[in-house]
Amino acid sequence: MVKEKINKSQKVCTLKEVLDVIGGKWAMPIIYNLSKGKMRFKEIERTIEGINTRMLVKELKNLEANGIITREVFATVPPTVEYALTKKGDKLLPSIKSLHQWGQAYAV
Repeated sequence: MVKEKINKSQKVCTLKEVLDVIGGKWAMPIIYNLSKGKMRFKEIERTIEGINTRMLVKELKNLEANGIITREVFATVPPTVEYALTKKGDKLLPSIKSLHQWGQAYAV
């Protein structure tokens, strides 16, 4: 009986951790857009309707801290920054695409 409770709580914690990484309002659109390849900050900002600069910065930092995206800075004037998905981020794409398909079928 005790073993079942531990297993259930471990599953809940894992799901919570996943939601902490990709549960933000803008995380999935960012990941989806980066699936097309490397993008600069302004490119990402233009492709996601309704996001403001502050929220984009916050989500990008969160995704980078969790190993979902990489941030590469080039020594140019002004500095150029490119974002790309990591292998860990690539593994999220099938799940995000499935959620997108589900949303088109049932949430619209």
